Amino acid sequence: MSNFSLVEHGINVKTVYRNLAPCRLYEEAILHEPGTRLASTGALVAYSGSKTGRSPKDKRIVKNPESEGNIWWGSVNVALDPNIFEINRERAVDYLNTRETLYCFDGFAGWDPASQIKVRIICCRPYHAIFMHTMLIRPTQAQLDNFGNPDLLIINAGRFPANRHTPGMTSKTSIDLNLERGELVILGTEYAGEMKKGVFTVMNYLMPKRGVLSMHCSATADKSSDRSSLLFGLSGTGKTTLSADPKRLLIGDDEHCWSDTGIFNIEGGCYAKAIDLTPESEPDIFQALRFGSVLENVVLDQENREVQFHDSSITENTRGAYPIEFIRNAKIPCVAGHPADIIFLTCDAFGVLPPVSKLSAPHAMYHFISGYTAKVAGTEVGVTEPSATFSPCFGGPFLVWHPAKYAELLATRMREHKANVWLVNTGWTGGAYGTGSRMKLSLTRKIIDAIHSGELLQAPTQRDPVFGFDVVSACSGVPSEVLIPRNTWKDTATYDAAANRLANLFINNFKSYADGVSAEVRGASPVAVGSKG
Repeated sequence: MSNFSLVEHGINVKTVYRNLAPCRLYEEAILHEPGTRLASTGALVAYSGSKTGRSPKDKRIVKNPESEGNIWWGSVNVALDPNIFEINRERAVDYLNTRETLYCFDGFAGWDPASQIKVRIICCRPYHAIFMHTMLIRPTQAQLDNFGNPDLLIINAGRFPANRHTPGMTSKTSIDLNLERGELVILGTEYAGEMKKGVFTVMNYLMPKRGVLSMHCSATADKSSDRSSLLFGLSGTGKTTLSADPKRLLIGDDEHCWSDTGIFNIEGGCYAKAIDLTPESEPDIFQALRFGSVLENVVLDQENREVQFHDSSITENTRGAYPIEFIRNAKIPCVAGHPADIIFLTCDAFGVLPPVSKLSAPHAMYHFISGYTAKVAGTEVGVTEPSATFSPCFGGPFLVWHPAKYAELLATRMREHKANVWLVNTGWTGGAYGTGSRMKLSLTRKIIDAIHSGELLQAPTQRDPVFGFDVVSACSGVPSEVLIPRNTWKDTATYDAAANRLANLFINNFKSYADGVSAEVRGASPVAVGSKG
């Protein structure tokens, strides 16, 4: 639809294309965006300029009286004066008003109609419009005709910079969210993921306010019972890989909510890492990157336009965005019943945590708030040993409330629906990184299968003396010695020292959250010699 009016938002441009079909947006991108190409598979290849990832240090939330008391202020949620928001908004609108053509996409976030919000994107790059076409839930024509006013308006000025001399700015990039106005203003970055995560941040505020748990996780469902399974995990833990399970239905790969009626995906698409992608490693994702999808910052062979998935010369963070229906076993609509199982994935490069443990409710809340994984040595200059990473609720950069709010909602849902919670280590066994070896994916898949089949509910366990959770000691297809990590180390004294060190890292990390949780949750802390917690 052309000549769509955006005057109510301060936009007065003659030509506004609203909800163009992907083929039209492809044409617009190739005609008007230098460097944009078609890959041999039919996917659109676009480039995000100097920013090839999110800019978390440039994210701001307007400090308004209505929401001020609800927000977890600090390094994640940095306060912005309302007047500065108005300055940045006007700067973005003024820039968009200089363009001959703008693109608008109206869609939905949340597959459950009871919790769904309406989102409008205004942008000057066709690449941004088709990206959000893939990532939001696409409306029918009837829904589009009766769309009305959006609950969230994203004004994306792309490369046009913020004025770094404006009070509160740390660079020429600024991502400013005004919760009361329902507006997100983007300046100085063309990275499309800022829009996706902006929507998620808004859902992370609105949903808990309504008693709905918003979650950074993937989700699958049993084909016969419709009971779901949630997989939480930071980057590199296997969340996307393990959710691509042909034996189950895919609900979504990244963002979900848990309401009184079950779970639902927030998004209408997937945004997968593309670095080193092969049809053998990720067949479902590989085939989904075709006409109608977007490949971001990948390198193309100039002769045949084949994607060089191993080439990281532009960025390691190459990405592919595609509608969820491009995944063959996706469940449409993307809703399912209450979870039978909740799985926390961690890549423990210290080689300490067991391949699978069953968590009590306090331990579940403790590990949910901790959100632990580890970086391996050698990934950064000067790093000679594993480095622990903690991200509360496995999604710290996108939380708005204090992490305890999400943990309490999780505990309530767990109790109501008798969900089992598991901690699965996809990291190292037989020693830390450099000595031991990475857990075989085939063994992790057998563990996940045993969780879903119910086998592990009957499996024997033994209490971990340091971490206090119940370690599963028998699982079909997994050697028993692998299941108890201390037994896989040549030197048990070295293992004990490593376990003690990791426990202290957990204890020290949790200090900043301890005042916001119950004594029962604080009691789920590891017990380590020499800790001060």
